Amino acid sequence: MSVERVLVTEKAVELIERLRAVHGPLMFHQSGGCCDGSQPMCFPDGEFRLGGSDVRLGEVAGCGFYMSSDQFEYWKHTQLILDVTPGRGSSFSLEIPLGLRFLTRSRIFTPEELASLGV
Repeated sequence: MSVERVLVTEKAVELIERLRAVHGPLMFHQSGGCCDGSQPMCFPDGEFRLGGSDVRLGEVAGCGFYMSSDQFEYWKHTQLILDVTPGRGSSFSLEIPLGLRFLTRSRIFTPEELASLGV
């Protein structure tokens, strides 16, 4: 059984492709910070400096998706789903000037999925 930790909706793929056409290769970091809340942040690939404690959860539409290991401890039992919603977020993410923002939905893994992930 192959289980992905992060998925992406078609609406999010469309926005990623739009942003990639302007900014080139992209990456995501699931923020858990105070100023921008807890939301996925989209940056040109390599522009956000990853730390030694960041975990790569997978790839969405060709973009690496990361979060801090501390935050991963809280989220390791859930599958994240990258989506898009109208509205202006309060972050430095690339989509904000477009009047859209990425958001993360989640669902809890089944016991079988957790076992396949080694959790």
